[in-house]
Amino acid sequence: MRMASHPLRWTLLTELAASDRRVRELVATVGEPQNLVSYHLRLLRSAGLVTVRRSNFDGRDSYYHLDLARCGTAFAEAASALHPALTPTAAPPYGMPGGAVLFLCTGNSARSPMAAALLRHRSGGRVEAASAGSHPKSALHPNAVRVMREDYDIDLSGHRTTPLSAVVDRRFDYVITLCDKVREVPRDHGSAETAHWSLPDPAASGDSYPEFRRIAAELDIRNRQLLTLLTPLTTDRRNDHVQQRN
Repeated sequence: MRMASHPLRWTLLTELAASDRRVRELVATVGEPQNLVSYHLRLLRSAGLVTVRRSNFDGRDSYYHLDLARCGTAFAEAASALHPALTPTAAPPYGMPGGAVLFLCTGNSARSPMAAALLRHRSGGRVEAASAGSHPKSALHPNAVRVMREDYDIDLSGHRTTPLSAVVDRRFDYVITLCDKVREVPRDHGSAETAHWSLPDPAASGDSYPEFRRIAAELDIRNRQLLTLLTPLTTDRRNDHVQQRN
């Protein structure tokens, strides 16, 4: 609580709650010198509330990520220490979410189709999740199909990759980029909320299956957190999404 209560650190945490960010983006948002922002980011990292990952598009850049699971645990422990009555009660993290979410990466062969499949799975099909790539490959990576089948009982064997042009006219509530390269591609997503999850390409690690499992697990965690932001669709909005899909 002491770590998060500093006004600048709280602002940084709030920004990172919405999307992974680079230092220069945080500097522009908070209007403070880079050395001061970097200092407070180091403190947040030392507390385990924030992590950092080198960009796999531009190795000179790094993306900062808010560890929501760690934040949740830390805040819950602080509340319980203040008074037992403040101990969080077990409750579903989300009710009946709805909406449409688009996941984007470059090849659409691993990260984005796994993310879309996991979101559909966790929402019980209530969220319309799609994926696309700026330069889609010919087929899904075999390890992506394997990890979905073995770890989540999701069958992607018949899934085909999708170009970004195929979804450009569809309306989405959220558009989430998963690789640092595609984030730099200029796009117009209308009124959709946008976010960036800076995740490395698991295929770049020498086709290591454990890396595919690690990326899938992180996508699953982030999707569970995303579901708390999605609200039930009204009848009109649901019909609108169905008509657009058809």
